[in-house]
Amino acid sequence: TLPERTETPLVINGDMQIAQRGTSTTGVTTSGYHTADRMQISVSNQGTWTVAQSTDAPDGTGLSTSYRLDCTTADASPASGDLLLVTYGFEGQDVQLLEKGTSAAKKVTIAFYVKSNKTGTYVLELDDNDNARNINQAYTISSANTWEKKVLLFDADTTGVLGNDNGLSLRFLWWLGSGSDFSSGSLQTSWASTDNTKRAVGNVNLADSTDNDWSITGVQVEVGDFNADTIPDFQFEDVSTNLRRCQRYFEKITVDYVGSSGGSGTKCVFWSYKVPKRAVPTVTEANTTKTAVRHTSVDAYGINRDGDNSADLGLNTTADCEL
Repeated sequence: TLPERTETPLVINGDMQIAQRGTSTTGVTTSGYHTADRMQISVSNQGTWTVAQSTDAPDGTGLSTSYRLDCTTADASPASGDLLLVTYGFEGQDVQLLEKGTSAAKKVTIAFYVKSNKTGTYVLELDDNDNARNINQAYTISSANTWEKKVLLFDADTTGVLGNDNGLSLRFLWWLGSGSDFSSGSLQTSWASTDNTKRAVGNVNLADSTDNDWSITGVQVEVGDFNADTIPDFQFEDVSTNLRRCQRYFEKITVDYVGSSGGSGTKCVFWSYKVPKRAVPTVTEANTTKTAVRHTSVDAYGINRDGDNSADLGLNTTADCEL
């Protein structure tokens, strides 16, 4: 009897369909969220990248978009502390069904489609951020420029209970390159306290040429022991549901403040977030042109107050509370 899958996909935007921040960001040299929602590039001194939401996707799957990295400045000889990876994080309260840290702890299976011109060994890490524990699995990209489906099983962990809250508890990390600080030991394929030297052992260096690229889509996480023959099909969500789940972490607010001053005092638009946020977000200005502002003293404009349900704002803004 196979394990039952959850009614709602654990991974949000696993089909890379939602991209509130736009479809392409160039010149990326530091960590951050770009294009496809919920996917984060983590990079420290290892190349320059274009991050894109691509329309390239595996045929016959129903998937139509992917998250793509293209190397635009290479780093063939990374320093010891350099790293390059892509991460996806879970709130602790969303992964309590794993029963991690108890005698009833469950195995976890992750499946995804991946494509790169650079063949070889790659590492996927499952990281327990609450308890500084991790486990790693290697996978191989066998054919250049070809979509391949990977299904990886991670053992249950009876040590380290995950916090039942809105904090970052569990992460998947797709390693794409690193210095010796992360690869000088033996790959840690069983749950244990995190040892940086055992995290990316044997991983290729995707940053070694400007010819290199890497794409991913169809990311799904299933509770239990699945393999390539038994893993359920990717669980699609309608676009409105997918967007609303993404907006818990990031919302682009496109309503402008338009109006006349009518005298002294602060004028603003009161905006209710489409969904309550994971936490009180950082609300920032997305459009710095202020073309709709009539007065020359536009620097008086600002965000007056914000919480996890609403904000007072002017012009275009974004609300960000990513993990």
